[in-house]
Amino acid sequence: MKMPRRKGMPEAEPADPLAPFREASDAIRARSGLEPLVGIIVGTGLGGLAGEIQVDAAIPYGEIPHFPLSTVESHQGRLLLGTLGGTPVVAMQGRFHRYEGYSLQQVTFPVRVMRLLGAQVLVVSGASGGMNPLWAPGELVLLDDHINLLGENPLVGPNLDELGPRFPDMSEPYDRELQELAMEIALERGIRLHRGVYVAVAGPNLETRAEYRMLRGMGADVVGMSTVPEVIVARHMNMRVLGVSIITDTCLPDALEPADVSKIIQIAREAEPSLTTLVREVVSRLENP
Repeated sequence: MKMPRRKGMPEAEPADPLAPFREASDAIRARSGLEPLVGIIVGTGLGGLAGEIQVDAAIPYGEIPHFPLSTVESHQGRLLLGTLGGTPVVAMQGRFHRYEGYSLQQVTFPVRVMRLLGAQVLVVSGASGGMNPLWAPGELVLLDDHINLLGENPLVGPNLDELGPRFPDMSEPYDRELQELAMEIALERGIRLHRGVYVAVAGPNLETRAEYRMLRGMGADVVGMSTVPEVIVARHMNMRVLGVSIITDTCLPDALEPADVSKIIQIAREAEPSLTTLVREVVSRLENP
């Protein structure tokens, strides 16, 4: 039976809040001694990038302590460690979403682990609905800013002071120098690349016509169900972030058609070579400080 604490007795030391992250990173280090410079979240449209990584270790999520498991059919659920264009990287083959039932702390758990492994840069990719009438499906959008409409924030709760400040600044969530590098590479490679604002919604349903009008009126160019939680946590840990999204369908409220998921996936696959080239070239030009 647990004995009551006597008056005047010191409080027990709290459990180490970083223990789960350390256990996960230690398990990964036991499989590979590589120290990554870049963490990559291989979302929709970056599947081909995994094939270009010179893999040192491929670890199923189920073999990493405290890691969530992917439930989305197209996400393989492996962590890859290796080199891409000569740069050491750690890449998630499959990400997690709020609509799967995970908390945002669980969704962003791998980003914390990547940082503990040594990653200083985070590259995030994914699919999105296009609300800018001047942009077309299959084109890429370089994220310059975002709006969080998930109704939650991954930093809610006790702050992990060892990892970042209680009130992290978000005046530049996406690194300007990395954006300029991406724009330069896109110009060199003939890749059509826009720059815009991403809004994150909970999903999993797509939006109504009225919701698209609202989101566009708020200043968003594309809408999706991921990315923002990972970026918030990365910036909390002072990681530089590059975000790129594929426009997979047109979301204009006055010309809205029923969503065709198979068509959305097909458009993402067709845009994959351009996105893969862009990310590979950006990563290969990064240098260890």
